[in-house]
Amino acid sequence: MLDSTTHTQVQDTFSNQDSHIKEAAFSQFSETRDPKSYLSSLVKCRNISQVQQVHGQVIVSEQVRDLFIANKILYAYTFHRALESADALFSGITQKNSFSWSVMIGGYAKADDYTNCYSTFREYMRSGDRPDDYTLPVVIKVCRNIKDLVMGRVLHSVVYKYGFHLYTFVAAALVDMYAKCKAIVEATKVFDEMPKRDLVSWTVMIGACTECGNPEEALDLFDRMREEGIVPDKIAMVNVVNASAKLGVTHKAKIVDDYIKKMEFSLDVILGTALIDMHAKCGSIEFAREVFDKMTQRNVISWSTMIAAHGYHGEGSKALDLFHMMLDCGISPNNITFVSVLYACSHSGLVEEGLQLFSLMQEEYGVRPDVKHFTCVVDLFGRAGKLNQAVKLIEDMNIDKDVGLWGALLGACRIHGDVELAEKAAESLLELQPQNAGHYILLSNIYAKAGKWKEVAKVRELMTHQRIKKIPGWTWIEVDNKIHKFSVGDQTHPLSKEIYEKLKNLREKLEVAGYVPDTNFVLHDIDEELKLGLLHSHSEKLAIAFGLIGTPEGTPIRVTKNLRVCGDCHAFIKFVSLITKRVVVVRDANRFHHFKEGACSCRDYW
Repeated sequence: MLDSTTHTQVQDTFSNQDSHIKEAAFSQFSETRDPKSYLSSLVKCRNISQVQQVHGQVIVSEQVRDLFIANKILYAYTFHRALESADALFSGITQKNSFSWSVMIGGYAKADDYTNCYSTFREYMRSGDRPDDYTLPVVIKVCRNIKDLVMGRVLHSVVYKYGFHLYTFVAAALVDMYAKCKAIVEATKVFDEMPKRDLVSWTVMIGACTECGNPEEALDLFDRMREEGIVPDKIAMVNVVNASAKLGVTHKAKIVDDYIKKMEFSLDVILGTALIDMHAKCGSIEFAREVFDKMTQRNVISWSTMIAAHGYHGEGSKALDLFHMMLDCGISPNNITFVSVLYACSHSGLVEEGLQLFSLMQEEYGVRPDVKHFTCVVDLFGRAGKLNQAVKLIEDMNIDKDVGLWGALLGACRIHGDVELAEKAAESLLELQPQNAGHYILLSNIYAKAGKWKEVAKVRELMTHQRIKKIPGWTWIEVDNKIHKFSVGDQTHPLSKEIYEKLKNLREKLEVAGYVPDTNFVLHDIDEELKLGLLHSHSEKLAIAFGLIGTPEGTPIRVTKNLRVCGDCHAFIKFVSLITKRVVVVRDANRFHHFKEGACSCRDYW
């Protein structure tokens, strides 16, 4: 099985090994050279030196001519990531079988050597051997890891050529690969064509829909899975919980939570943390904290998730209290923990507390600040109106600046109307992401708020020239277990007439109470009457009006918006909560706003 040159090279390699190691670990070879003894010794190998000793003894006894033994040694090398030794042995095997190829390909994949993994797989295909259901998922997983959709499609054709699409494990690997490559249509097609779908397949597909931004479809799959008699395990439920968190709908979250309780799944670290995230993102910070408090085991991710939840619900002080409680429990914070707590400080105006934590990160806790931490501090300065300090921090940074950092500065310029600094921040943003519509829109809004309509026109012309489309604003609300979606000026809802009538009556009451529409948030150069018309039909106002019609008096109204809520709508909703005696919870692109009795949890610091 080994050519003479390789045989000599390997012998030379092992002749230099320390004789006492050989004698101590493998003395049995002096008396017996039975293949079973070699295999037994390979199983006992704890490091690469011991594998090499076995290999040397095999060469002496010429048992390496046995392909079975050679493959086992090859596997031992790849297991210990000794790829040079593995490659030398693999090259010397003159009649490789599918196991030989699979082990070598898998070894490269485990070592993240994707170039050699691909090239070895191509050699495998050219050798004329038929690929197996072990090798294909390994290479497909490589495509998933590096998001190589082109190679993934090539492998898909190989799968079909040899009929492996009928193998559940291989098809599930394809679904997962397409999902990670954001090719959800292809992932769905593979899944739908599977002749048999097991729990792994359903779990992968639910995760795929969640990852590709289709959480509603993921929850529908959860229902279908149970209808087909597949009982989800804890791993599947974590994917379902994540889908519910992304959707942000209270009714769906309750169904998922009730099912977990019914099945009596224990709240381990992974499931418990996912539930904390789900309840928090569905607007129920109290339920999130209840889950957290019930968990018997928590790791740093659990603590960080709960700290973050308090942060984006505007409860900065609670986030800080929890951070110190974590330290008292002996849990060391990591970089994610500091992002969570600094974010909480920036969104609650806790400037001094945030700066103190930032200064102690590396010195006291051994966490080196990265660009995300600097972004939080820029945001902390920016929201507090300390733009000069924010700029100085950016200038003094010795790490690469990213989109998030410049975006935080641009957001601060929007809050405080600093047009000149906004232009500088936007310039850096557009260099990094020239096709991101959000950067253009934010700069355009800053110009519009300052009355610079010529500059607004230039930005819009640039967007048109580069074929960049504005992201449409949507607000959705759940009523009677059904999601209703609204856009600005929407008149497609069956109760549209009643919604606009309710808005009209509501405005009259709000204006008596002191609400004054702020047309500065209409970012178009049109007359005042048209501005009022646009302002009155913002999507969040339509959703809330429908919520007042469609839900019992006294119950909370929960709405979600895909963009940041505008200043006028924020003021409008405060008055709605005062006049109607309703709690209104709004989840926008940045955070949660809890409106109650004419006040918001953000304290207008957003």
